[in-house]
Amino acid sequence: MVIDYRGYTLIPGTVDQFLETFEKEGLQIQIEILGNFLGIFRTEIGRVNEIIHMWGYENALERQERRDRLFQDPGFKVYVAKQRELILSQDV
Repeated sequence: MVIDYRGYTLIPGTVDQFLETFEKEGLQIQIEILGNFLGIFRTEIGRVNEIIHMWGYENALERQERRDRLFQDPGFKVYVAKQRELILSQDV
């Protein structure tokens, strides 16, 4: 299994907004295309403006094929544009 780890440092005070948009606009699209959603995580201590989410794949080829399809999806493009405004940095 390949695990795709995505860590985002958000603008302070925007974690709840990010999570709400993820749940309402991004999660379903990603589950339909990416498949194996392992979870989204946040902390209340330490790096409180950080969100981590992870997806599982059989192998690197499956990951690449699914991500290529995801980035062609018009709804995902709209979702990403909204979330990008809240992100200070990304760790992959």
